[in-house]
Amino acid sequence: MLDRSPSHYWGAVLDAPDAHALADFYARLLGWKIEKNEPDWATLKPLDGVAYLGFQTSPEYVPPVWPPEAGRQQQMLHLDLEVGDLDAAVAAAVEAGATVAEFQPQQTVRVMLDPVGHPFCLYVDNG
Repeated sequence: MLDRSPSHYWGAVLDAPDAHALADFYARLLGWKIEKNEPDWATLKPLDGVAYLGFQTSPEYVPPVWPPEAGRQQQMLHLDLEVGDLDAAVAAAVEAGATVAEFQPQQTVRVMLDPVGHPFCLYVDNG
């Protein structure tokens, strides 16, 4: 097991053609603060907690396809965001710059695509 305390930070990092543009999108979407803003890196943190989202500029970035297709760039991970009202959350995500994916595999989940094509899911927990 890693030598970690509950106060140590942890997070996920997404590649993008422009780390700052994608960080701005997620800051609007989540209401999180941009904590670090370096030339090829940006970090978002919530108001409390020890999680973060990092973004790094990768000029070679290739957007994944959704749903997966053989021989095409696959997603490496995706974010799941629980929401209280799915329709309102979809509208807010679209207003922030996301698009609704064409393929939707579940009734209580909406697969969204961020501005550079990373899928993320909005969902309601029905118990």
